[in-house]
Amino acid sequence: MIGIYAFLHVPLLILCGFSFNSSKFTVWEGFSVVWYEAMWNDGALAEAAWNSLVIAVASTAVATAVGTLGAYGLWKKNAKLLSGSMYLSLVTPEIITGIAMLATFQWAFRYLHLQLGMTTVILAHVTFSMAYVLLVVMARLRTADPALEEAALDLGATEWQAFRLVTLPMLKPGIAAAALLAFTVSFDDYVITALVAGVDSETLPMVLYAMARRGANPVVSAISTVIFVGLGLLIVVSERLQKA
Repeated sequence: MIGIYAFLHVPLLILCGFSFNSSKFTVWEGFSVVWYEAMWNDGALAEAAWNSLVIAVASTAVATAVGTLGAYGLWKKNAKLLSGSMYLSLVTPEIITGIAMLATFQWAFRYLHLQLGMTTVILAHVTFSMAYVLLVVMARLRTADPALEEAALDLGATEWQAFRLVTLPMLKPGIAAAALLAFTVSFDDYVITALVAGVDSETLPMVLYAMARRGANPVVSAISTVIFVGLGLLIVVSERLQKA
């Protein structure tokens, strides 16, 4: 087990370590935060980071709301086939999903007169983020007792009141965990984003990939370390919320 974790995380730890290296190359010459200063002062990285943040927040908000209601509907109807089909979105290769989204947008452009940009990226992210929300909230709903809602209905509550006052409070930890997971997946996505983004909607993963392809750049190590630590903390919080 230790060997597996080492295989997965040692390369990331090495990346983090060299982000503090004063040298541009993979030869340790001394501790320095110069690459973090360069990252902070890079206008292209700042714009890409802002785009990623806006896209992740917007898509997470929509995916969490729609996914939660969808999970609740599937739970009430006990639609096992439909809920099982949600896994199809997770196992479909991203390149196929991205091409399918691009084809859909190109078809819609003929009638809606849209262009590739932030809107298309957000819509694409909602599509795949919603599957994660559905699965996490469904897992939480499986632990819920339907009798509590039925009791509320028997006592005179409407269906909306029963959902809002009884079921929704039980789902809050699962919804929060699903939202954090959706945010992480959206912020980190490259393949689908690269296919549906416009010239004014480059995200941080897209800029980092372009920088890495031009050769070794310690700034890439610095921003990668920040993303790794930040998203890692979100995942830890998400796991704790799911167990709450």
